[in-house]
Amino acid sequence: MKKLILTALILICNTLLLGQDNPLLSPYETPFNVPPFNRIKTEHFLPAFKEAILQQEKEIEKIVSNSAIPTFSNTIEALENSDILLSEIAAVFYNMLSANTSKELQELAQEIAPLISQHNDKILQNKKLFERIKYVYDRRSELNLPTEKKTLLEETYKRFIRGGAGLDEEKQKRLREINERLSILSLKFGSNLLAETNNFKLIIENKEDLAGLPENVIASAYETAQKNGFEGKWMFTLHNPSIMPFLQYADKRELREKILTAYMNRGNNNNEYDNKEIVAEIIKLRIEKANLLGYNTHSEFRLEETMAKAPENVYKLLDQLWIPSIKTAQKEAEDLQKLIDKENGNFKLQPWDWRYYTEKLRKEKYNLDEEQLKPYFELNRVKEGVFKVANILFGLTFKLRTDIPKYNEEVQTYEVLDSDGSHICIYYLDFHPRSNKRGGAWMSNYREQYIYKGKNITPIITNVFNFTRPTKDMPALLTFDEVETMFHEFGHALHGMLSKCQYKSISGTNVSLDFVELPSQIMENWATEPAVLEFYAKHYQTGEKIPDELLKKLDESSKFNQGFITTEYLAACYLDMAYHTLTNELTEDILTFEKNTMNKIGLINEILPRYRTTYFNHIFNSGYSSGYYSYIWSQVLDADAFEKFREDGIFNKTTAESFRKNILEKGGSEDPMVLYIRFRGKEPDIKPLLKRKGME
Repeated sequence: MKKLILTALILICNTLLLGQDNPLLSPYETPFNVPPFNRIKTEHFLPAFKEAILQQEKEIEKIVSNSAIPTFSNTIEALENSDILLSEIAAVFYNMLSANTSKELQELAQEIAPLISQHNDKILQNKKLFERIKYVYDRRSELNLPTEKKTLLEETYKRFIRGGAGLDEEKQKRLREINERLSILSLKFGSNLLAETNNFKLIIENKEDLAGLPENVIASAYETAQKNGFEGKWMFTLHNPSIMPFLQYADKRELREKILTAYMNRGNNNNEYDNKEIVAEIIKLRIEKANLLGYNTHSEFRLEETMAKAPENVYKLLDQLWIPSIKTAQKEAEDLQKLIDKENGNFKLQPWDWRYYTEKLRKEKYNLDEEQLKPYFELNRVKEGVFKVANILFGLTFKLRTDIPKYNEEVQTYEVLDSDGSHICIYYLDFHPRSNKRGGAWMSNYREQYIYKGKNITPIITNVFNFTRPTKDMPALLTFDEVETMFHEFGHALHGMLSKCQYKSISGTNVSLDFVELPSQIMENWATEPAVLEFYAKHYQTGEKIPDELLKKLDESSKFNQGFITTEYLAACYLDMAYHTLTNELTEDILTFEKNTMNKIGLINEILPRYRTTYFNHIFNSGYSSGYYSYIWSQVLDADAFEKFREDGIFNKTTAESFRKNILEKGGSEDPMVLYIRFRGKEPDIKPLLKRKGME
C-alpha cells in the first residue's frame, strides 16, 4: 500500500514539474487564455502530446469503470469532455505546422501522427466504452433529449461504428495499421508539396524578359530576388501571388510555359519529393479501410456523412454543371484562338496561354485591365470593408490588440465584440506568403467554442492567406480574386466566431463537408455589391472611391471566363471522385489514370484541372477526399440563399439575424438541410447559380 501511495505521489510530482516547464501543460495566464506563443518551443510538443494522451486515457478509464448505469451524462458527455487538453495542444501544433512550420516541426509531425492515430483507434475500438455508448444509444427514444444532445449521441455512436467498434479483433488491428500509415502518408504528401513549391525559382536577369508585367509585380519580384541573394535580378516563384500575375501578363511565352510546367509538375519530378507512389498507396489503403468497414468504396464511406449521402448524387450535380460549363469553355477557347491568330501568333492555344490571352480579351471586350482595379483594393482597406459588413449584418466590432502573444510578428490580432460589447473571440489574421507557410488560404481555430461546467468557452479563430506583400514603394494591393478570397475565408471565420453550441465536436465549422462552405461562399456576394464596394474600394494614394465606370465594367465582366473557371474546378472534382469510387487498387500509373479520367469527361487540352493529382492537397492532405465537390454544392446553396438577401435587402437586419441564428450559431447541432430550410423556407434551387455564371 505504501509503495502504491509513493508511486502515485511521484507521478503527481512529475506531472506538476512537467507542467511548470512546459507552457502547453500549464495554465496559459495570457489574455483570453490564448496560446503563449512567445514561450512555446518545438521540444514542448511531444511531451505535451504524451501527457495529454495519458490524461484522456485516465478519463476514459473512469467512464469505463463507472459502476453506475450508463447515462448521457456519465458516458456521452464525459467522453466529449475527455480530450480538452489534447485538442488544444493539437490545435496549436497543427496550425503551426501549416502557417509557421520548420524542418523540426515537420519531422516531429511524422512522430506525432502515429501516436494520435493509435490513441484515437484505441478509444474507438474500446469494447467496454462502446458497450456503454450503445446502451445509451439503444434507449435514445426514451431519453427525450434536446436536439443538440440527441445529435451528439447519434454522432458519437456513428463515430465509433465508423471507427471500427463493431469489427472483430483481427480487423480492428488491421484498421489501426491502416489509419497509422495513412496519417504518415498524408503528412508526407503535404511536406513534399511545400518543398516542391519552395524549391522552384524563376530567376530573370534581362529586363526585356519582364515585358508586359505591371510595375508592382516587377518591384515585388525584384525585392524577392534581393532577399534570396540574387542581386540585381528578379525572382518569381510558384506561390500564387507570384505565378498568377506572371501567367496573366508576361509577354515571354517560353517563360510562361516554363513556370506553369514547374507548377503542374509539383510532386511529379521523380525526386525525393515525388508524390505518385504516396498517392497510389493512399488510394489502396482507403479502399481497404472502406471494405473493412462494410463499404464498397471510400466515397461511399465518406459521403454517408454529408448532404449528398452517396456518390451518384455527387455525379448528378457535377454532370448537371459540366455540360453548360464545358460548352462555354470551348467557346472561350475559340475566342482566345481567334485573338492569337489575329496577332499572327502562329501557334495553338496552350494552358500557359489561357490567362495571358484572357486578360487581353478582357481589355478588348470590356476595356478592363485588372491592374486598373488593384489600386482600389489596398489590403487594409479591404479588411476594414469586410469588418464593416460584419458590423452592419451582425453588430460585430473588431478591436486591434497588441498585448496578445502571436506566432509570427506579421500576424494581426483582434478581439471581436458583439453588439452589446460582450467578448466573442480572439481573431488572428496572417496575410503574406512565407517559405514556412503552406500555400492557399484557410480558416482554422486554436480553440473551439463550447460550454464547460456552465461556462461559455470562447473561440480563438485564425484566417491565413498568401497575398502579395507590400514593397518599399507600394502597399499590398489585391486582385479582385484575392478580395473575394478574403471575404470567403472571413465567412468561415464567422462560422467559428458566432457558434453557440454546448459541445465542441459539433460547434462552429464542425459540419458536413458540403455544408461548411455555405457561410464562406455567401460572404463573397457582398464583396461585389456596389454599396459594399463604397466602403473599401478607394484608391490607395488619393482616397477616391472606385469610379462608377470601373464598377460597371466589373459587373459586365462578372460572367467573363466562367467556362474556364468552372470547368477547371469541376475537372478536379471528377478526378477526386474517380480516385475514390475505385473498388480495387490502381492497376495503372497515376498519370495515366489522371489522363484517362480527363479524357472520359472530355476536358479540352487547353485547360488543366485546377489541381493535378500530385499537388491535390485538398484530397490527400486536407480532409476533402470525395468532398472537393462541396465548393460547388455550397455555391448552389449560397446563390439560392443570397436571393433571400436580395429580396429583403442585402443589409436587412431580420434576414441577417435569421442567418446568424439558423446557420452560423448552430454548427453541426442539427441536420444541415433542416437548418437551411429553416432559414430559406425551402430547399435550394440550382437556377440562381447557373444564372450568376451566365449558363442558364
